[in-house]
Amino acid sequence: MRRRTFFGAVFSGLSLTGLYAKPPKPRVGDIPKRPFGRTGVALTVIGQGGARLELMRKKEEARAHVKRAFELGINYFDCAHSYWDGLSEKVYGDVLKDVRKEVFITTKSTMRTAEEATKELDTSLKRLKTDYVDLWQLHAIATAEDLEKIFAPGGAVEAFEWARQQGKCRFIGFTGHHDPDVMLQLLENYDHFDSVLMPLHAADPSFRSFERSVLPVVLNRRMAVQGMKNFGNAFLLRALNPKECLSYVLSLPIHCTAVGCSTQGQLEEDVRIAQDFKQLDDMEMARLRRQASKGAGTLTGSKLEYWKKQ
Repeated sequence: MRRRTFFGAVFSGLSLTGLYAKPPKPRVGDIPKRPFGRTGVALTVIGQGGARLELMRKKEEARAHVKRAFELGINYFDCAHSYWDGLSEKVYGDVLKDVRKEVFITTKSTMRTAEEATKELDTSLKRLKTDYVDLWQLHAIATAEDLEKIFAPGGAVEAFEWARQQGKCRFIGFTGHHDPDVMLQLLENYDHFDSVLMPLHAADPSFRSFERSVLPVVLNRRMAVQGMKNFGNAFLLRALNPKECLSYVLSLPIHCTAVGCSTQGQLEEDVRIAQDFKQLDDMEMARLRRQASKGAGTLTGSKLEYWKKQ
């Protein structure tokens, strides 16, 4: 679902300066940064998500969008080999190659064998026009079968360790949004990941929660934590406005979150929210959880989070 379709313009107006007022332009280069776990890197608290570039349909529009994100001060650019059939990586490569040392680029692989994953990384590096990525991630870990494959002899973990040793990636991590229990099992099996990317939003605690089960474990290991699905793929905007959604996520003990901006208006709104962010207290966090779980109509719990194991 396209983020904020039907809801975004209305909520944006109500939450900022009035329904018909044009919101102010965000300040340039004033986005807060946080240390990215134990890596020694500082990232802007929000980053451009690569998956939503596909909604722009034209590479020229996507390039302009990524350029604007960098101009506003974002230094964290999320991507994956599979996004937009590879065009998202190519757009990043076109725009970010000249500022490579100023940005943190991630990509991901869904391959489960070392040979397949290595081939994907080589292709990703060519598309991104760089000889390394800052973070390479095992993508969409969902089942026990995934774990069996990646940790088997010749499994993908071998490629990730090799790539880090060879300097083709600085850090390695994993992503998942289907089953927090599988993530916990992965963490029991392997203690050498630098980061995790997982869904974190105000409705998550009400159903098969990553916030309640996985987040404490990875923080205890001093791993870097990236959020995603801040707006519940737009469904949460039936209950909360964009500022409430993003402020909830940024008030968690995380390091950054990828936002799926697909228009300049969405991008600038998210930047304004990040620039003006103030930590929410426990009472406000609890209020947003209640509102998220009760105020989304019939799309609550498992029905809202259709990407989770049912």
